Amino acid sequence: MYRKLVGLTAAAAMAANVMGTAAFAADTIKIGDINSYKRLPGHTIPYKNGAVLAVETINAKGGVLGKQLEMISRDDQGKPGEAIKIAEELFTSDEVVMITGSLFSHVGLALASYAGQKKRLYLAAEPLADALVWGKGNRYTFRLRPSTHMQASMLAEIAAENPAKRWATIAPNYAYGKDAVAAFKKALMEKRPDVEFVTEQWPGLFKIDAGAEIQALEASKPEAIYNVTFGGDLAKFVREGALRGLFKDRMVLGLLTGEPEYLDPLKDEAPEGWVVTGYPWYAIEEPAHKAFVEAYQARWDDYPRIGSLVGYNTILSIAAAIEKAGSTETEALVDAMKGLTLDTPSGSITYRAIDHQSTMGAWVGTTTVKDGKGMMVDWAYKEGANYLPSDEEVRKLRPATD
Repeated sequence: MYRKLVGLTAAAAMAANVMGTAAFAADTIKIGDINSYKRLPGHTIPYKNGAVLAVETINAKGGVLGKQLEMISRDDQGKPGEAIKIAEELFTSDEVVMITGSLFSHVGLALASYAGQKKRLYLAAEPLADALVWGKGNRYTFRLRPSTHMQASMLAEIAAENPAKRWATIAPNYAYGKDAVAAFKKALMEKRPDVEFVTEQWPGLFKIDAGAEIQALEASKPEAIYNVTFGGDLAKFVREGALRGLFKDRMVLGLLTGEPEYLDPLKDEAPEGWVVTGYPWYAIEEPAHKAFVEAYQARWDDYPRIGSLVGYNTILSIAAAIEKAGSTETEALVDAMKGLTLDTPSGSITYRAIDHQSTMGAWVGTTTVKDGKGMMVDWAYKEGANYLPSDEEVRKLRPATD
């Protein structure tokens, strides 16, 4: 009898432990975060810091649907195959309700394909390739950041006002770079049919031979240059180009060049007079943004980068979708994401139902050097909704997957 009682007690204790674990799990909503933390930490660590700040802020206010958010982060090493393997583990082992993150476009496209095939929700926070929501778009993939089409169109709007007719481009030879050049050429030629593109340079990602690229650009005798390089490639291009006088008396546009992740490391070698998309966090006066900056600096003892803002807005978007859906079930969340509108430190944004692209905008301005560091001046915030194609155009670009 004693043995039976001991056995029953042990079983009861085990059952209670299992139930307690399940109850604990039921009190959290897990989000899978996949990003290239080791490959490009200058961008992805600020992203993670912004996301963590948002999670902590939301949880301090009671969480979502009465539950705490939990972000589980994994490093994809900048490899599409690794990202897909991690995504599967996050869903099957960690039981996340959705995945988000990713920086590189080729990784983002791989995760979008996975999401569509497996019917798992994926919010692409940072990859910019247009195909993500158009040519290879699907019901289960959404994107936060303004795409290459959107940001290139913003720059083309300014380029069209310049008398330059002979244009050259330089971009990394992968999905993001190709889309960025194609989008800019299309947008500029629609406004200025008289322009011509005299050369296109395609260095391998993070393998730029800056001297050779600049020599090729100079040989084509362009009147203006459209630059899409970033990270270490941008630094080499800027330094070598300045040394050889490539930028003198030429209009230069820089996609992403004004983002602190890429501009700050150049210090007093930052280019001057380039028209760029970027993030002048130090000069934005909107109350919601100032509150974000203050909270970020208090939490991390550092200033925000564009990645920080994107990470923060990503988690705000997820929380808003869960609240709207009243559920963490995938199909309910997907339906909630379509047409979702929320307030963020960068203003109100909406995830368009037709293509799942958010209307988050970008800052466009001119680079200068002040107190030994690169900055953006004469900038303006461009609303993303003003640089997106019409519904009719989207139907031609995007497969009918919804």
